[in-house]
This record gives sequence, structure tokens and C-alpha cells, in this order.
Amino acid sequence: MSPTPRIICCIRYVIDPFQAEAFEAYARNWLEIIPACGGDLIGYFMPQEGTDNIAQAMIGFDSLAAYEAYRARLKTDPAGAANFRMAREHRFILSEQRTFLRQVAR
Repeated sequence: MSPTPRIICCIRYVIDPFQAEAFEAYARNWLEIIPACGGDLIGYFMPQEGTDNIAQAMIGFDSLAAYEAYRARLKTDPAGAANFRMAREHRFILSEQRTFLRQVAR
């Protein structure tokens, strides 16, 4: 029997390139918050060369239901709420887009 397909939430951020350090601090905070709330953090990725205003994050879940449970925990987590608040106050995220992917089975 093959394992249950895993869902990957890919978040594409358009960031203010003049506030890249602030976004990186925000991303660094998620490195602890996301796993504590039940997400399997694959990583946050900052622009390196080329386009300077696109960052990404990838988080794994066993199912969309697991993702929904994670989102509910994230909204009530004090550290998560503080990180969301910091992003709103500093406005370094111009937009974000979530795409849900599944890995191609072998």
C-alpha cells in the first residue's frame, strides 16, 4: 500500500525589498512557531540573486484537514499573533499567495 499523499502549502510573498531584513526576522520567528503549532516546516527562502522582492515558505501537512487544524492553532498562539502583528505594523509583506501542492508519487 502506498503512503498517504502529503500536502505542501507553498506561500509566495511579495516583500518590500528595502525591508528584507525585517521580513527575514519575521521568517526566523516562524521557524519555531510553525512546528509548535503542528506544521512540518520545510523552510523559508529569501531572495538571493535576480528578483529581490519574492520570498517563499513551504510547510508540509498530512492533509488539508491537518492544515485547517494548524491554522486554528496558529491564530490562538501568542507568538504567532505577535508575528502577524509585527508584519502588519511594519508592512514589509506587500502580498502573499498560498498554493497547495502534492508530491508526485514514485
